[in-house]
Amino acid sequence: MSVKLMQGNDAIGWGAIAAGCRFYAGYPITPSTEVAELLARELPKVGGKFIQMEDEIASMAAIIGARVGGLMSMTATSGPGFSLMQENIGYAAMTEIPCVVVNVQRLGPSTGQPTAASQGDVMQARWGTHGDHPIIALSPISVRQAFDLTVKAFDLSEKYRTPVILLTDEIVGHMREPVELPDFKTIKIFEQKVSESPATYKAFRNTPDGIPPMAPFGIGYRYHITGLFHNEDGFPTQRFDEIDPWLERVNTKLENHLDDMALFEEDYQAGAKVAFLSYGASARTARHALKLARAQGKRVDMLTLFTIWPFLEKQVEALGERVDRIIVPEMNLGQLAYEVERMVGRKKVKRVVRANGEMVTPQMLLDAMEG
Repeated sequence: MSVKLMQGNDAIGWGAIAAGCRFYAGYPITPSTEVAELLARELPKVGGKFIQMEDEIASMAAIIGARVGGLMSMTATSGPGFSLMQENIGYAAMTEIPCVVVNVQRLGPSTGQPTAASQGDVMQARWGTHGDHPIIALSPISVRQAFDLTVKAFDLSEKYRTPVILLTDEIVGHMREPVELPDFKTIKIFEQKVSESPATYKAFRNTPDGIPPMAPFGIGYRYHITGLFHNEDGFPTQRFDEIDPWLERVNTKLENHLDDMALFEEDYQAGAKVAFLSYGASARTARHALKLARAQGKRVDMLTLFTIWPFLEKQVEALGERVDRIIVPEMNLGQLAYEVERMVGRKKVKRVVRANGEMVTPQMLLDAMEG
């Protein structure tokens, strides 16, 4: 495709179409609405369906139902809408139904400031639902990467039968950059393949890789779907010999494939004793601060995380062994910094945070190197 000036939210919509998304349900909310606007216009052109729901609870339920029926599906929201989706995100995790949820973060809590940027939903993306289950959350730092990580979100969702959160923010969502998108025909997404006969199919059985293939309803495969603990056929159970294997499989199926979903970028210098670690829009600030610091002759490392959850413990721990101080800029009060501190110790971590809707500045990071 030719180079176009495109904003991040539009890139997310095009990424969904390129990945094969053919169903979108959502409710307008700033600053994510452009995702819905683009898909409302473009999805019918490729045989897809768009529906505006009455609220975010119904939106999440609708994309779950659509995927059970065989259509790759997505919704997008922000702030209060993401909070409303949590119960059904937990349902999708419990029932292992693939789907993609875009959260264009805005300032909170509550209504906050709808047009102000934030990274305040990092912990909510991981722990927003009740109960224990793993989650995948990806965070782009540019418009082109908003496209690429949307495609990746669908791929990982299908491969691991799990909801995936695209955790972007108002800055990346609304910024415009020149982007050249790939030919959509070259994009390959994991495809569910069921080789069993309908008579022997078990939708939740254990497999060598921990991920049983998913057959959509309507093609002859019959199984039960419930938010209750269930056996291999999907029917509710209170038997520990059925519940415990399910818990073990679902809560390790991502852990056993971390290398496949670990997306990050390292920019290291020999002899550096200080490092920036960041993600999303704050990583753009950190990259500029990195250039300024190196122009002054200072040695600085940088680790940019594109996968937020599962947390990249191995990469962060290795960085902690390289340097004496890790500076973590965030547009919140230090949510991901908790995880960095857990891996390398609090004394090694310097938080540089803002939670008022404004970005962390490069000068704040340069000052943190000295302080």
